[in-house]
Amino acid sequence: MTTRAALLALVLAGFGIDGICPALAQSYPARPVTLLVPFAPGGPTDTIGRIMAERMRAPLGQPVVIENVTGAGGSVGVGRVVRATPDGYTVSVGNSSSHVFNGAIYALQYDLLNDLEPVALLSSQPLLIVAKKAMPANDLKAEPVVRRQFEQWQFKA
Repeated sequence: MTTRAALLALVLAGFGIDGICPALAQSYPARPVTLLVPFAPGGPTDTIGRIMAERMRAPLGQPVVIENVTGAGGSVGVGRVVRATPDGYTVSVGNSSSHVFNGAIYALQYDLLNDLEPVALLSSQPLLIVAKKAMPANDLKAEPVVRRQFEQWQFKA
């Protein structure tokens, strides 16, 4: 039998076996998904994670369990996700400090660029300038007015 004939026989046998044996793969997810938050409960990242977990539950058909793992500015929790089995059952939510700055500042036991894959941007964190409602300025163009008002509000000994 030539190599080409042997390869053809192997392919045809494979098609025959495929029709006899049903697929054994399970649909995802077959069990609860763990959403790891690398910060303490009650903070902004935890709140966003809990909102997201509740919204994920129905389409996935499985519970999404929140696990808060704190320590070292989020790197302990992120490290746990990196070491988890890469099966999609352990995912992480974080922010720029846990998933960017820690890698730029510290020597971590994992590589943020090669060990993790971004999936979605959940929110952005704008910075605001706020003041008392009674303040006459509506924008920063009124800066001299703001300075005069601030001087009046300062505590005097």
